[in-house]
Amino acid sequence: MDFLHFDIGQSSTGDVAVVSLDHQACVRLMDHRNFELYRSGQNYRAIRLWAQTSPARLRVPQPGHWHVVVDLDGRTGWIGAGVNVARRAA
Repeated sequence: MDFLHFDIGQSSTGDVAVVSLDHQACVRLMDHRNFELYRSGQNYRAIRLWAQTSPARLRVPQPGHWHVVVDLDGRTGWIGAGVNVARRAA
């Protein structure tokens, strides 16, 4: 399984992962436990979006350690991506 991984670390409810893409791609936001499940090929839960435009934005639903995964959802090819986190104002 080929994917790009971005560990965005501890994030708060309402923070937004802003994902810049050079092509359409599947973008997933998941907590640390679910990332480990994803990486090992097991069933996992994630916020998933097929991003047709860049940037894609995914809102963190609860505090915790979060990861962004970008892949082509089974399609062939290469993808370039970068992630910034827009922190929610306190």
